[in-house]
Amino acid sequence: MTRIDAKFAELKAAGKKAFVSYVMAGDPDYQTSLDIVRGLPSAGVDIIELGLPFTDPMADGPTIQLAGQRALDGGMTLQKTLDLAREFRKGDTTTPIVLMGYYNPIYSRGVDKFLVDAKDAGIDGLIVVDLPPEEDAELCIPAQAAGLNFIRLATPTTDDKRLPRVMQNTSGFVYYVSITGITGAAEAEAADVAPEVARIQKAGGLPVIVGFGVNTPDKARSIASVADGTVVGSAIVSRIAAGDSVPDVLAFVKTLSDGAHSA
Repeated sequence: MTRIDAKFAELKAAGKKAFVSYVMAGDPDYQTSLDIVRGLPSAGVDIIELGLPFTDPMADGPTIQLAGQRALDGGMTLQKTLDLAREFRKGDTTTPIVLMGYYNPIYSRGVDKFLVDAKDAGIDGLIVVDLPPEEDAELCIPAQAAGLNFIRLATPTTDDKRLPRVMQNTSGFVYYVSITGITGAAEAEAADVAPEVARIQKAGGLPVIVGFGVNTPDKARSIASVADGTVVGSAIVSRIAAGDSVPDVLAFVKTLSDGAHSA
């Protein structure tokens, strides 16, 4: 059982929905990013999504694109991202970390080396948005053999014919992208999300976490009420971009987690 599996079991036993937060590793700089990540569990975050900076983030809107660019400009690398996770693990051995990004940096490092290093750094799962199920042998299956969950995205365009293929080697949870488009582009609506979540849950039996378009405590509550939890990224990253202090960022995150947990 991974930390992700254990967390969902714990939440289910408590009758709670999950709150997942996304931050870009190294934004606005390594130390500030580490301070924010360290504070997320106390702000009510159940699972941390740690963005891996990349030069061509095709699924991300301007907010997260710019965060990645700030991190890269500050010298952030895959190695430093793993270093950040390792530093976090010195004080927290239970909160799951999902590394979210693109395949190129992993491929450049070498899959076998990356998986050993990621596991050693305390990473629990991967979301690699540009590796479809047809490429499972590339990273998904080796990752699961190494003890890492491989989390797949499902979208409003994932029809009943495609869904079984998407679910085939997915583990941990399914990330449902609530809108068509890029991160931060529109708001998710619970009435639209609910039937899709039920369809995905039935197909795979895994928890379904809804992201993209969740940006307020009320929205976090409404989306979590029809899913197994919700994830917020761009709204948090926007606060970091605006220069909010670490305590202010974490206070905002707490309002979001309170919303999700009240669903």
